[in-house]
Amino acid sequence: MSMLYKFHGGVHPPTHKDQSIRTRIATPPLPSKLVIPFHQHVGGMAKPVVQAGDYVFKGQIIGMPEDGLSSAIHASTSGTIAEIGMMTVAHASGLPDLCAVLIPDGKDVWRERTRRQLLNLSADEIRQILRLSGVVGLGGAVFPSDGKLRGGKHHVHTIVLNGAECEPYITCDDLLMREHAKEIAQGGEIIRRVLGADHVIIGIEDNKPEAIMAMQEAIVDRSSARVQAVPTLYPGGGAKQLIRVLTGIEVAAGVRSTDKGVQCFNVATAYSIYRAVIHDEPLLSRIVTVTGNVAKPQNFDALIGTPVNELVAWAGNLPGTEHYIMGGPMMGVPLPNDNVSVVKACNCIIAASDELFPPAPPAMPCIRCARCAGACPQELQPQELYWFAKSKNFGKAQAYHLFDCIECGACSYVCPSNIPLVQYYRYAKSEIWARDADKKAADRARERHEFREFRNEREKREKAEKLAAKEKAALAAKQAAPAAAEEAQRKIAAAVAASDPAQLSGQQQAAEAARAAAAQKED
Repeated sequence: MSMLYKFHGGVHPPTHKDQSIRTRIATPPLPSKLVIPFHQHVGGMAKPVVQAGDYVFKGQIIGMPEDGLSSAIHASTSGTIAEIGMMTVAHASGLPDLCAVLIPDGKDVWRERTRRQLLNLSADEIRQILRLSGVVGLGGAVFPSDGKLRGGKHHVHTIVLNGAECEPYITCDDLLMREHAKEIAQGGEIIRRVLGADHVIIGIEDNKPEAIMAMQEAIVDRSSARVQAVPTLYPGGGAKQLIRVLTGIEVAAGVRSTDKGVQCFNVATAYSIYRAVIHDEPLLSRIVTVTGNVAKPQNFDALIGTPVNELVAWAGNLPGTEHYIMGGPMMGVPLPNDNVSVVKACNCIIAASDELFPPAPPAMPCIRCARCAGACPQELQPQELYWFAKSKNFGKAQAYHLFDCIECGACSYVCPSNIPLVQYYRYAKSEIWARDADKKAADRARERHEFREFRNEREKREKAEKLAAKEKAALAAKQAAPAAAEEAQRKIAAAVAASDPAQLSGQQQAAEAARAAAAQKED
């Protein structure tokens, strides 16, 4: 067994995982409609390439990735695009985003697919496949996977497949590893080949013995891969924390893990990479844990765009549900309503009732006990950040590394004063982002104004230069007219002297013309 390391802090909240792992992953029936957002990933929104009334096949691209960091969006099944417009999406803000409404035809007809051989594909071809297949990080970050597979300035020697799944209630990765271990292992091998890494380490918390066993069997013939059980400790599933535990490498603030030669992928992402590269299957669905106040907590292979209310209904929604949480109770976000749809970032839906999640007691004054500092996995000073955020001293909050906070909620969990610390940090971050956006907008406006002033001055200068050049040319012409007349008179005299009447007549005409031109200039 390899040596394990520790990260600072961490807590042990009740896991509540047993309820949803009693049955296999279920495939629900086709929903009545699919609401598919065009922006489900970090980076630029996918550009719609369909319009209302179009018939689409399952797996057909309906949103092309824009230049730069972006990812494609696909039709989750066959049917007709009923509408493209702004609709409320699964986000804590409750704000609308551009979506396509797809009405399934019930046939689930695939577009044409091609099975590929890994050895015939270059690294660039694999990255392009993933970009057009819409594969993104399914651990919550939804970072386009083709971007993560570009590596960096440093050689990546170790790939970490994250199967820790440390947050309470969530079991989608656990069930995925039990039922699709070989595909996950093959996805890890694709990642290793593209990045040229030496090792693949699959980190799984020790409270998932079935998943550990399944993954060990899947890599029995792969010398470059190993499965490593890690202690059950929240938030041990954070990328930096898991890298620290498995390798001993400390990824400091502002440093990328690739700078240390390590890259981390969620096990569900590895599975999706395998399906996309080998079977030409874009990311159309994901495993979602539906739990909480439901009759049959379980995991569903849910199509992207499935309305939350329909998905929860298949698990048997019980009376008393007050709201829904996307994600776990520690880092999840409350959904604006149950009409929003499943997106790529959705790993869990918790039907929350007052019995399961009673209202938080009123916050009391901070007693400076420093328990939050002891629990913080980022080794921050949460109590100081709380004071700075509350007093709107955002400069000081940044000086105390506010943006190193991963919002895991460990500090709030241990606070004896019941202070919602993470809410203060999120507020401070949003205010700083808003002020930065306002400053950038003001800077752009100032630059536009300054350029307009510069352009006006340049145009005035150019007009003055043209006018001066015109006046100079006129003056030169005026000065040249008498000289031309004198030259004509000289030629006339020469012609007279030569007694050549024909030449004399022509010279006289030229002289007359020169005198007329000079007179006109004077006028």
